Amino acid sequence: MIDRVERALAAHPRFEERDSGFVPSETIFDAIVRVDDGVVRVENEVPTLDAAVENETVAPVVEDGWFETFERRVADVDGVTNADRVEVTAVDSADETITVVTELAPSPGTAGEDAVAVVSYVEGTWMQGVIPGYDYVDRVQRVRDRARQNARSE
Repeated sequence: MIDRVERALAAHPRFEERDSGFVPSETIFDAIVRVDDGVVRVENEVPTLDAAVENETVAPVVEDGWFETFERRVADVDGVTNADRVEVTAVDSADETITVVTELAPSPGTAGEDAVAVVSYVEGTWMQGVIPGYDYVDRVQRVRDRARQNARSE
């Protein structure tokens, strides 16, 4: 039986329903949203800093410090939703990917927007941690260029 939160996500224009869950549109990186007994589980996958940098290796001390800062900052996701309970349950780094798992208990009326807010917060936090001076892979560089253009137009 599909619960009200799942129906809300299925009806939300920023999600595409797949067998594995709900995939948000308009994201920089990969994310998936699943629902179990009204609890929304958002899994964001973002690259490690080294995986996002082109043509050079990020020093381990820089990568480790960057990851620790990202981990601390992403834990503040609870302030971006209307859900009663929001918790980052994991921030794991394996190979070239960091997986951030956030669980929240939203009302059906805000489930879609709350899930979008979590995905956006994790991605935005990652982008804020970009270190100047490196050349980045295309998808990261495009976002940086767009931000630079937006800043100039204001």
